[in-house]
Amino acid sequence: MLKAIVYVTIKENVLDPQGSAVQGALHKLGFPEANHVRIGKYMEITLDTNNEQEAAAKVQVMCEKLLANTVVEDYRFELVQTVEA
Repeated sequence: MLKAIVYVTIKENVLDPQGSAVQGALHKLGFPEANHVRIGKYMEITLDTNNEQEAAAKVQVMCEKLLANTVVEDYRFELVQTVEA
C-alpha cells in the first residue's frame, strides 16, 4: 500500500490574511524573526495500490478536482510505501 502526503499552500502572489495574522501574533509573542508566514493544508491519504505511477496519477486528479483550488493554491505530494497491518 502507498500513502500520499499532500501539501496545499496559497500561491505566492495571493494574499494570505491568515498567515499575516499568525505572523503578527508571533511578533507579539516575542518572535520578531518570523517573517513571510504562509498557511497551508497537510493531508495523508492511504491508497490501496503499490503501483506508484497509478497512485501518482490518481492523487494528481484528486488534488485538481477537490483537494486544492488551483486558481489560488499550489499543491505537491509525495508517495511513501506503508507497512500493511
